[in-house]
Amino acid sequence: MTDDSFIKKIDDMISTIFSSSLKKEEKTEPEIYTGPRSIQEYTQSTGKRFRVTKDQKERGLSRDDAFKESMIESYGFIDF
Repeated sequence: MTDDSFIKKIDDMISTIFSSSLKKEEKTEPEIYTGPRSIQEYTQSTGKRFRVTKDQKERGLSRDDAFKESMIESYGFIDF
């Protein structure tokens, strides 16, 4: 066996190991949004009033849009 073929086999083995270990694990169950779906639900569940941030006000977001943006930041996604 020549040095080139030995190195190629080692390189192939390492590539296979890394590619299989770095693959994204497929989720078997879809993520379900468990947070509040409305400002009213938010108020009921937390006991606090939802407040639009200064930045959101400056960008001209509506209260509902600001709520959705905040829930995305908190939970990573929304499904409503």
